[in-house]
Amino acid sequence: MVTIRLTRRGARNQPFYHVVVTDSRKRQGGKSLEMVGFFNPVARRNDTKLRLDLPRIDFWLGQGAQQSDRVGALVKAYRKQAEVALSG
Repeated sequence: MVTIRLTRRGARNQPFYHVVVTDSRKRQGGKSLEMVGFFNPVARRNDTKLRLDLPRIDFWLGQGAQQSDRVGALVKAYRKQAEVALSG
């Protein structure tokens, strides 16, 4: 099964996550099929906190990929943020 999940990068006390599409049987930091975004929970000032490639995520979901719970919440929030930016 293909999964869309977070993989941790960054230093100690400075987490940085890549949003990746990977085979669910692979280990968390292993080789992935595609990187579709990133999440920086400790972003400061003008740093980008979240960036996702929504068309690619939609493609993978259409192919039967499953999202982790955290990625699902991030995608939902990102879509809402993009909708507000387009309307306002």
